Amino acid sequence: METPPMPRREPTTVNRRTFLQVAALGTVGLLAGCAVNPATGRRQVMLVSEEQEIQVDRQSSPHQLSADYGIVQDSALAAYLDQTGRRLAAITHRPQMPYAFHAVNAVYVNAYAFPGGSIAATRGILLELEDEAELASLLGHELGHVNARHTAGQMSTAMITQTLLGGASALVGTQSRALGELASQLGMVGAGALLASYSRDNEREADALGLGYMARAGYNPEGFEGLMDLLRRLNQHNPSAIEMMFATHPMSDERYRTAVELIRRDYRGSGTQPLHRERYMDHTAGLRRIRGAVTALQDGEKLLSQKKFGDAAGRFTQALNVAPGDYTALVLMAKCQLLLEQPEEAARYAAEAKAAYPDEAQALHIGGLANLQRRRYADALEDFTRCAQALPGNPQTVFYRGLAQEGLQRRPEAARDYHTYLQAVTSGPRAQHAYRRLVEWGYMQR
Repeated sequence: METPPMPRREPTTVNRRTFLQVAALGTVGLLAGCAVNPATGRRQVMLVSEEQEIQVDRQSSPHQLSADYGIVQDSALAAYLDQTGRRLAAITHRPQMPYAFHAVNAVYVNAYAFPGGSIAATRGILLELEDEAELASLLGHELGHVNARHTAGQMSTAMITQTLLGGASALVGTQSRALGELASQLGMVGAGALLASYSRDNEREADALGLGYMARAGYNPEGFEGLMDLLRRLNQHNPSAIEMMFATHPMSDERYRTAVELIRRDYRGSGTQPLHRERYMDHTAGLRRIRGAVTALQDGEKLLSQKKFGDAAGRFTQALNVAPGDYTALVLMAKCQLLLEQPEEAARYAAEAKAAYPDEAQALHIGGLANLQRRRYADALEDFTRCAQALPGNPQTVFYRGLAQEGLQRRPEAARDYHTYLQAVTSGPRAQHAYRRLVEWGYMQR
């Protein structure tokens, strides 16, 4: 099999490219400088501007939100989370940042922030919280990462390393390896693949900042202690349920004790402030009604990672019995049917998912894959075209659109997509296919 005559590198996600593009904007000699950290007051080497943080966020966060099955369709819950976050953001060290707070449909337990202020919490973690003070603590912690510029600091270190060692380095988070491989197999970004990983020092700093923000916003610091205790207990008794969060946000007994000591020492006078448990329960009532579906989806994803596709399908069926129109359940079932080599069933579930959430990209992508396998090339082309419009920047979508064009015998259009794909990805079976077709059709010489 022929391979492209160009430097080989592993296929990249959008976020890897974005970070590398930012790193490529200059060398240490061009951009080097010290800046005062707005949250800590300490001087630090900072090679990334605020504008670049926002650019990275705008280019990368939509792909992570889509990997997490999009923003929840419960508009009241979405608005509640956003309002709570904005109440905190207004009193942070960087209130000028373009903050956005999202509840996302993913069922794994996590919350995360991108450097420009996009912050998200999954349905999985929202179900674990007990009151609004714990929610404010969670969002405050993520605001701490943004305000202390932890991702920008890591990017700066990566840029220095790249310049001094002459190598390419990028900041990428971790994900469940098996689920990441399955996502790659389907030409998609895996959940958690785009997230930065923080050090223990970063975590303690974000804890201190988040605690200060939530207390100044009028919440009882017991909520922060409750959040830390929740994370500690999950780490001890159900670590697989929170694997992604601890991969990017390391937890320890020491971190819990440090937070408790800080509360006892500096926030004694805030102990009479409210927890707002009833308000939290009211706004999450709809989510708690489908707790059984979320639990089944969590189990199903674990089985998927173990490649027990038949058992996973059984759990997704249970989830759909509890929440028949749930977008995440429909997409996961469609993925599972593809992996079971049942493209007709995959197409059926993908069609239901597209109807449930027309503007979200994952169902369009999975539907396109199912239609390719069914040789329904016109339908696949429509799916991948809509997917690229909904979520621009995923080179895999461009490749599969080219494959649909090829199936329709539209060589010029297919060649254009394959050429575009090879500008982003130069190795792997898809790159080999694209290159071979361009050579065969006379668009490229060996």
